[in-house]
Amino acid sequence: MNAKTADPTAPDQGRIVLLTTSHRVAPGLLSWPAWQALRAADRVLCADGTHPQLPYLREAGIRVDEAAPTAEELVEACAGGRTAVVVATGEGDPALTDGLARLAGSGRVRMPELELLPASYDLPGARLLDLVQVMDRIRLECPWSSQRTHKGLAKYAIEEAYELVEAIEDGDRDELREELGDVLLQVVFHARIAEEDPDAPFSVDDVAGTIVDKLVHRHPHVFGDETADTPEEVRAHWLRTKAAEKQRTSVTEGVPLGQPGLALAAKLHSRVRTAHLDVPLPSGEGIGYELLALAARAETEGTDPEAALRAAARTYRDAIRAVEG
Repeated sequence: MNAKTADPTAPDQGRIVLLTTSHRVAPGLLSWPAWQALRAADRVLCADGTHPQLPYLREAGIRVDEAAPTAEELVEACAGGRTAVVVATGEGDPALTDGLARLAGSGRVRMPELELLPASYDLPGARLLDLVQVMDRIRLECPWSSQRTHKGLAKYAIEEAYELVEAIEDGDRDELREELGDVLLQVVFHARIAEEDPDAPFSVDDVAGTIVDKLVHRHPHVFGDETADTPEEVRAHWLRTKAAEKQRTSVTEGVPLGQPGLALAAKLHSRVRTAHLDVPLPSGEGIGYELLALAARAETEGTDPEAALRAAARTYRDAIRAVEG
C-alpha cells in the first residue's frame, strides 16, 4: 500500500490541538476558532493551574483538567477519534511538543492530527506593555533606578537623542532599532517617575493620551472634515491648530534656548520666516554673528545647519584617521 494513501480500515487516531494565547491580551478574549475547538474537545488540559485563561474557560462551561500528560499519554487519550486540546503555558510546553515530535519522527506510532491554534494575537504595540511592566519592576527593585529623578535623568535624554541621530546618519539599521529603544526608555522612565509625584501625578497612559489627542487635533485632514492634498497644506493646518492651542504672544515662545547654537539660530529664523516678520539679522563683530548669518542662510535654503556641520566634521574625522593610519 502506498504510504501516502490513508487506510480506510485504520482506526481514527483523533486530534491534538495546542492552543496558544498571548499574555498581552486580556484573558477570555479568544478567537472564534479557539472557542469552537474548546467546546468540541473531548478533553481540555493545562499543566499550569494558575494559567490566567482557566477562570474564564470554566466560567464559559469548559471543563479543564490540570494535568501535564506525556506525549505518549496524550496520543493514547486521542485514540478512537477523540480530540484533546492543550492550553499551552507561557513556556509553550516544550517537553510535550518535543515528545510529540520524537514520536512522529520514529515512524512506530500512528499519530493523531496535530494542530497549532493561536487563540489570541498580539496587537501592534503590544510589546510596549512589556516595557511598562519591566520599567515598573525596575523602579521598585533596582537601587539605582529607584532613586532617579526627572532632573537627574535629563542628561541621558539628550545623550540618547544624539546617539539616535548618529545611528540615522550612519544608516545602521540595527543601531537605529537599538537607539530608538533607548529613547523610548527615557519616555517610559520619566512617566514612571511622574506617577509618584504627590501633587500632580501622571502615567505613561496619560502621556500617550495627550499626544494622541494632539495628533488628532492637528490632523483635521485625516480625522476631520478638512482636506489637504500637499505637504504645504498639511503644514498650514498644523501651524493654525498649534497657534490656537498655544495662544502665544511671540513666535519665539516654545523655542528651547538650551539646544545647540546652530539649531537655535535656524529655528528662530524659521519662526520669523514662517510668520512673515521683517526682522533683520543683528549685525556685530565676531564669529557668532557670522555663524548666525550662515545658519539663517542654511534654513532659508532648506538645509539643517547642524546636520551639515556634523557631516563636514565626520569627513574631517575620517581625514584625521587617514593621516594617523
